[in-house]
This record gives sequence, structure tokens and C-alpha cells, in this order.
Amino acid sequence: MPPITLQPIASPALLHSFRNHPKLPEHVWYYVMGVTLSALNRPDELSAVLTYALGNGADVSPPPPRASPEKLSTEEQLYIVRRMREGLLKSAAIVGVPKVINAILALKKNTPAHLLDDPDAPSPSGRVAEIYGTPTPTILKRGQTFFERLYGKVSKRVMGQMDRSGTEDLGLTARLMYGYLLSNEKILDAKETSFVAIAGLIPQDVNPQLKGHLRGALNNGATADEIKAVREVVISVCEAAGMRKLDDDNTLGGWGWREQIAEV
Repeated sequence: MPPITLQPIASPALLHSFRNHPKLPEHVWYYVMGVTLSALNRPDELSAVLTYALGNGADVSPPPPRASPEKLSTEEQLYIVRRMREGLLKSAAIVGVPKVINAILALKKNTPAHLLDDPDAPSPSGRVAEIYGTPTPTILKRGQTFFERLYGKVSKRVMGQMDRSGTEDLGLTARLMYGYLLSNEKILDAKETSFVAIAGLIPQDVNPQLKGHLRGALNNGATADEIKAVREVVISVCEAAGMRKLDDDNTLGGWGWREQIAEV
């Protein structure tokens, strides 16, 4: 029996509003929306986001010179696809691998063949070379530097909490994720990676972690206005999916936020 068909989320009006958001940095709206949809377990909506981004451009900012006045060049389209895929991949550290598998496979299904990276060629992220050709301490050190920049003066306390959580394996897991996944900046830089974290955390109603990553986005170079814009986009997608602020009269399904969503 096929799964139940859910109400569409990525309407043309919503996509248009995000693409033209005046406070979002360039080339951000589509991967932030993609990560949010993945966190909401709606990989079926990714095709609408990808199609709109490839057909209308990444944002309202003046685009670089195009091969054709009617459509984006292959290079521009490839740039969009890779950033959207990388956002989903990095969100595995935030929303979990199963959702990311479904999202990336859904993205592949709806990506034109000429925009898919050759599986026999090196990935533009360089992660294969990092795993098999770079000493592990080098990658873990990079992850530690990334983590310390993100959390600033509280970084030792945050990592210490995980190390003393009852199993040192939690801290080890965090070090692996930051080393091999999040600190790789070949496609999405540190600021853009912070936007991935925000997009993945808000749908999960995990304010303690969200607060840390909102501050971390500032530490990674984002402005308060940019962070507020990303937060606004993510909340709008969640609300379009049916999430609401829960109260005493609206808790039966548990689908929503139990408290005010953290702000910058």
C-alpha cells in the first residue's frame, strides 16, 4: 500500500518569496529550504525546490554572466545542485542519516543527468581523499578548530558535557562529525554550515541546541539580520507543513513547538 499523499508545501508563492527575500545571503534559500524539508521528513517536496532554483536562478541578486539569456548555464546549475546536496549531507549531523538518505536519493531522482557528479570521479567535497589519504589527527584537529570557533568561549564546556554524558562515545561521535562532515568547507563555508544547522534544528523543537547554533552563526560571520532571515524561512516552511506553537488546548498530536523558538 503506497504512503498517504500529504498536502504540498513548496508552493510557487512560497518559493518566490524565499528567492526574493531581501535579507538572505546569495545562494542560501534553496539549500536551507531543502534541509528543512528533509528534517520534516518531506523529501517528496525537494523536486519543487530544485526545479524552481534551476529554472529561476538562486536569488534576486544580479546573476553572473550567463551562456543564454533564457536559462542558467550548466556551471551555474551545477553550483546550485552541489550546494543543495551538500546542505543535505551536512544535515546528517543534525537530523539523522535515514532522512538524509531519503532526501539525497529524492534529489538525485529529480536532478538532470548532466548535473549529477560522476561516481567514478573525485567528489568536489574531497571527502574521499580526506578519509583515505589524510591522517586522521589532521581532520580531527580541523574539526576541533571549527567547533571552537563555533562555540567560542563555551566550547570546552560544551564538549566536556558530551565527554561526561555517561559515555565518552558521545564526545567521540561529535568529534567525528565535526571533523569529517561539518568542518569541510569546500562547498559550504562555516557561515553557510551554520545555516544548515539552524534549518535542521528548528523543525525538531530542540531549543538548547538551537540557541548554541544561533550564537555560533554569529561567531561564523553571519549578521543578525541574515540569521533572522534564515530563521524566518525555516519557520515558514514548518508552518506550511502544519507545525504550530503548542499550548494547553493544542497538544494532542505533539506536532509543533513546546516553547518560543529561540532567537538571535
